[in-house]
Amino acid sequence: MTDFILFGTEGCHLCEEAEALLVAAGLDFTSRDIMDNEQWQVEYGVLIPVLWHAQSQNQLNWPFDSLQLKAFSTAIDTVEY
Repeated sequence: MTDFILFGTEGCHLCEEAEALLVAAGLDFTSRDIMDNEQWQVEYGVLIPVLWHAQSQNQLNWPFDSLQLKAFSTAIDTVEY
């Protein structure tokens, strides 16, 4: 299981853009549709896409670009759990 989860929903063009950024960055992640879980809808409904790191429980909210994504993932990598 990967530590990164991209929360979004089907048909969300911003979510597709975020996914493309993650793929281009070579980041290993799992996608989750917020419509599958009522709590996710409440937490992320107006924020998606959201990149969440399970171990640190930090999240990167949209909008983000490749530089912000790199800074986020690098900061996560430097922390010991």
